[in-house]
Amino acid sequence: MSKLRSFFEISSYGIYESWDEKSKALPQIKSFTTKVPAQLDIEFGFILNAKKAKGKRLEWAIYHPNIHDKNGEPMEPFEGEVYVRNNDWDFYLGDTIWEPLHDKAGDWLMQIKCDGKVVAKKTFDLSVEYGDGEIQFWKKRGF
Repeated sequence: MSKLRSFFEISSYGIYESWDEKSKALPQIKSFTTKVPAQLDIEFGFILNAKKAKGKRLEWAIYHPNIHDKNGEPMEPFEGEVYVRNNDWDFYLGDTIWEPLHDKAGDWLMQIKCDGKVVAKKTFDLSVEYGDGEIQFWKKRGF
């Protein structure tokens, strides 16, 4: 008797359209990249496709640079868990940037584990210098 093996694959990563977490629809990709401009409300992350994994528990974590809370204390990584809902399932793991911008720059590591093993991870480099790239060039011209 053969065992069913679960398969996990990152289907897209980078900068996305705004995402409504209450909606069933996943955000649409705008740009495939790991270099993200540190701008307010920019949405970035990745979509994981899980096959043959219905019912499995995924543990996700977002390790951010030294972000501080309202009291000036360093925040813990963002963590959570989710259960795979069907045998061909997509899950979006992402974040957005908020004020103040100065403590958001740096490496953001996003990872997902299943059964204690890392099945997906991606590091995003947030920097103010990326803000004047091609995206900003066209934004300034009204596109």
